Amino acid sequence: MLLYNGNILTMEGKGLGRIPHGWIRIEGKKIQSLGDMGSLEKLPNEPEKDLKGALVLPGFIDAHTHIGLCGDGIGMEGEDYNEDTDPITPHLRAIDAINPMEKSFAESLSSGVTTVAASPGSANPIGGQICAVKTSGLRVDKICFGESIGVKFALGENPKASYNLKEQPPVTRMATAALIREALRKAEEYADALQKSEDDEECDAPDYDAKCEALLPLLQREKKAHFHCHRADDIFTAIRIAKEFSLDYVLVHCTEGHLIADELREEGAEVITGPLFGARGKPELSLFTAKTPGVLAKEGVSVAVCTDHPEVVQQYLALSAGLAVSEGMDYAQALQAITIVPARICGLDKRIGSLKAGKDADFLIYHSDPFSLGSRPAEVWVDGVQKR
Repeated sequence: MLLYNGNILTMEGKGLGRIPHGWIRIEGKKIQSLGDMGSLEKLPNEPEKDLKGALVLPGFIDAHTHIGLCGDGIGMEGEDYNEDTDPITPHLRAIDAINPMEKSFAESLSSGVTTVAASPGSANPIGGQICAVKTSGLRVDKICFGESIGVKFALGENPKASYNLKEQPPVTRMATAALIREALRKAEEYADALQKSEDDEECDAPDYDAKCEALLPLLQREKKAHFHCHRADDIFTAIRIAKEFSLDYVLVHCTEGHLIADELREEGAEVITGPLFGARGKPELSLFTAKTPGVLAKEGVSVAVCTDHPEVVQQYLALSAGLAVSEGMDYAQALQAITIVPARICGLDKRIGSLKAGKDADFLIYHSDPFSLGSRPAEVWVDGVQKR
């Protein structure tokens, strides 16, 4: 399939990677090739489509959402993202609770969100494993990028509030951090015991521990720790713990990040900001501002924009990035914040996030500014198939 005469934003290289008069060729689920009209060679009997100057850009990516884990309008029966009976649950897998037939998936797809990182909630200091999925499909096993791209951690008010009512730890920030450290230290000891049993036949392997097993990829830096944190002190606690255990980490929400942007740049931190709409509904959101992603990006911090669905409905991801632009974020950086940056943060950039030969054929066709109120993609393509 050949689509030609489009204004293509590849998100490759610096800026938007613009090809003003470009073409893109799809073969199966992948992008086979692309370029400017001067390099186009049409193939005999190839299906083709004249885009007539329409905007073409990668499918949008939300790096932090709870879509599919909380049924829209259902209540308790559909709330499957907070197993708040145990504060330490790294072994729980979001893939086992995601319902791709929940109506928010179709709404997300029609608005151009083609991939999401569906995460357990923030009731627990360690909540479980995050699953990245495409928004088109009925069976989660066929639309996921593997069972886990990382593990969800949470600091601040949410764990305190969840367990204060149960009269069990953690009810302070100190206890939240201590429980996380205890779990990670236990996983380190578990890893050492496993290694000794492999090196020495006389050493018995430790008894299987599902929680420790789930943390091993983090200790080996194969997966990232996603830290829910709003206040600046909680952000620094996340960085402190990550350094103690040499974790590759991501700061999720980072509400007070605009106050410490220089510190985050020095740390080389990756940030997922959002939601950008809504009230300051709890004390740790008192300094919330939609200026945060722009301040961080200008400081040189790698920043993505998320919805935190259902806090902001998933279909308003592009609108959220548009709000960031209205509050000072560079337009190009805002587009990157919902395409290539979240792809990199989630470790998925070899497949999605930009338009490049060999990557998944996930792209959008617009006849208007993606950030304008009421704008929707004219076409949504996922894995080389037009879905809208």
